[in-house]
Amino acid sequence: MTPAGARTADDVVTPALVTRLTRGVSGADVTANHTPFTGRKLAELPEATPQDVATAFARARVAQRPWAAVPLAERAAVLLRFHDLVLDRQSEILDLIQLETGKARLHAHEELQAVAVAARHYGRKGPAYLRPRAHTGVIPVLTKVTEARQPRGVVGQISPWNYPFELSVGDALPAFVAGNAVVTKPDTETALTALLARELLIEAGLPEEVWQIVIGEGPVVGPAVVDHADYVSFTGSTRTGREVARSAATRLIGCSLELGGKNAMLVLRDADIEKAAAGAVRGCFSSAGQLCIAIERLYVHEAIADEFLLRFATRTKALRLGTGLAYGADMGSLASAQQLDIMTRHVDEAVAKGATVLAGGRPRPDIGPLFYEPTILDGVEPPMAVCTEETFGPLVSVYRFRDEDEAVALANATPYGLNAAVWTKDGRRGREIAARLRAGTVNVNEAFAAAYGSAGAPMGGMGDSGLGRRHGSEGILKYTEAQTVAHQRIMPLAPAFGLTDEKYAALMTRGLRVMKALHLR
Repeated sequence: MTPAGARTADDVVTPALVTRLTRGVSGADVTANHTPFTGRKLAELPEATPQDVATAFARARVAQRPWAAVPLAERAAVLLRFHDLVLDRQSEILDLIQLETGKARLHAHEELQAVAVAARHYGRKGPAYLRPRAHTGVIPVLTKVTEARQPRGVVGQISPWNYPFELSVGDALPAFVAGNAVVTKPDTETALTALLARELLIEAGLPEEVWQIVIGEGPVVGPAVVDHADYVSFTGSTRTGREVARSAATRLIGCSLELGGKNAMLVLRDADIEKAAAGAVRGCFSSAGQLCIAIERLYVHEAIADEFLLRFATRTKALRLGTGLAYGADMGSLASAQQLDIMTRHVDEAVAKGATVLAGGRPRPDIGPLFYEPTILDGVEPPMAVCTEETFGPLVSVYRFRDEDEAVALANATPYGLNAAVWTKDGRRGREIAARLRAGTVNVNEAFAAAYGSAGAPMGGMGDSGLGRRHGSEGILKYTEAQTVAHQRIMPLAPAFGLTDEKYAALMTRGLRVMKALHLR
C-alpha cells in the first residue's frame, strides 16, 4: 500500500508535465495510458496515424543531414551531458518508470543505471568505434584503402513496455552518436518515460527534430515505422519479431531483434548455496520477472537441491510487495492484465497436472489489481505449458540433475538462447560450462546483471531469441553502413608502362607470391 504522505500519480503526472513532454509529438487522435499499481489513467496522449508516422520520418530526414555533419566528438559529448542529467534527475525518472511499469523502485533504478552506463560507454568509446580504419590494399603502398562508417539515415525503433527507459533511449544513444536520426514507437502504456528521456537528451544538446516519437497501437503504427525506416531496432516478442524481420527483408533493410527467452540457471554441486539462493531471487523476480533475460528454469544438482530449495523458498516468501514511489518494496506489480492471465494460467495448469508450489502461487489483489506473488514450482514436467512457454512473470520452475552434461543438455533443450547463468565455486569450471551453453550471454555467479551491465561486450540472443546485438562495437556499428574508399596511386591495376598482358600477369603472379612470403594479409 502507499504510505501516508507519499507521492501519488497525481503528484507526478500533472497536466503541465504531459503538455511539456508531448509538445511537438504528432497525433490526430487521442489515446491514454494507465498505471498498473491501481489501473487508473495517467495521461491522455496524442495517437499517431500512419500519415503521422510518415510526417515524423520526413522531419527526421531533414534533421539527420546536419546532425551527421556535426563532428563526431561533439555528438558523443551530448551523451556525456545526458549521463549527468540522468543521475541528477533520477527521482523524476524513477517516479515515471514505476508508475508506468509497476516495478519496484530498486528495479527501476537498475534500468536507470543501464542507461547511464550506455551513455558513458558510447560517449567515451563511440569515436573509437567509428573512426576510419586503414586496410592493406591489393598492392601495398600503391593502393591506399580506408574503411569509413556512414550513418544509415533514419532508424526506426520499436521499444517495449517492460524497460521503457533503457530500451528506448538506451538503444537509441549509439544510433545518435553514429549520426542517425531516430523515430521511436514506444508502448503506449510507457510512453511518458520515453518522452522524458527525449526531453533530457534534447536538454543535453541533441537537436529536437533528430529524435521523433510516435505513439499508437502496435499493429497500426509499428508497420508504418518499418515501412519508412532505413534500419529497424526492435525489442519484443518472437512472434512480432518474425513479422518485423519479414517486412525489413522485403525492403532490403537491416534489423536487430531482441526477442523472447526461456533462460536457465545451473546450480552446480559445489555452489555456495546461500549466494546461489540470493542470486536466484534476483534472477527470477527482478521487475516481477518481466525482463527478457530473467531466469525461468532452475537446474539444481540433486545432492544440494533440498537445502538450496529451502533457502530459496524462504527468501522468496520474505519478499515485500508494494506500490509506493520509494525504496522498500522488493517486487512490484505485473504490468498488464495479459501478463497476469499468462502467469495465472501457467501456475494453475502446472498445479492441476501435479506440480508443487514451494512459494507463492496466488494473485494479490489486496495490494493491487495486477499483483501476483513470486512463485516457485517443483515437479514441473511436459506437457505443462510452463516447461516451454515464456511466462514473463515472477515464476520459476525447478528441475534436478545428476551430472553437468545432463544439466547442459537440459538447459540447451529450447529454441531460445538469450541468457543463462552458472553457479559454482570453481570459476574456471563455470566459464567452461558457460561456453557450452547456447545463449548470447552467460553469467557465472550472477543471474544477468554482470553480462548485461558490461556495455563494452555484445548482448543479444541466439535462435528464437533474436538477431544482432546491443552494446559494444556491434551495438553501434549496426547503425552504420561500411564504406570502403580505395585510392590507387602511381600505376593502375592493369597493364601499363608498355607491359604486355602476359608480362603484366607474370608480374602480378610474382607479386602475389612475395606478399604471401611476407605474411601480408
